[in-house]
Amino acid sequence: MAFDVTRRTFVLGTTAALVLPGAAWALNESQASALVGKLVGAINKIIDSGKSEKAMIGEFEKVFKRYADLSYVAAYAMGADGRRASGGQKKAFTKAFTGYMSRKYGKRFREFIGGRLEVTGVRKVKNYYEVTTVAHLRGEAPFDLKFHVSDRSGKNLFFNMYIEGVNLLLTERTEIGAMLDKRRGDIDAMIKDLNKAG
Repeated sequence: MAFDVTRRTFVLGTTAALVLPGAAWALNESQASALVGKLVGAINKIIDSGKSEKAMIGEFEKVFKRYADLSYVAAYAMGADGRRASGGQKKAFTKAFTGYMSRKYGKRFREFIGGRLEVTGVRKVKNYYEVTTVAHLRGEAPFDLKFHVSDRSGKNLFFNMYIEGVNLLLTERTEIGAMLDKRRGDIDAMIKDLNKAG
């Protein structure tokens, strides 16, 4: 589970999700920790594959679909505008958002060369588990990376990630909001833009 990246690139360009008020009834500490371990392992395997950027991004999309609660993440990113979106628009947005996340963060992950990420602790917080990891980068001071994991969707998935206290999905929510503002609230136009973004 080793990878390398500069602090700036890692903080600005790592996948994320959100705080959701679900319940982790069956999920336990070891399962939450195992999920994060598998996620990091899958990312590392792709990075080490030597595949082209296009091929890697396709693989990253599969990883995000497997380990992240993307439907919930996408809904949160759309925010209040999701209330006026039709079912078709929500479905199209979730698909576009998944591709966008895969392209944007997949390109960042390709820059990782070495280093390692260690799971250092797990604790229950309200109705989810927080898995704390420490990123050890060559020539850089270690920094914390925390994943929030829940089984709200019926599966064990991560729904939030904090890097040095930064909630990355909130950044995406701001960006989606800015894209909507640019299109004067036109959801369909924003979705078209999102399909090209990242």
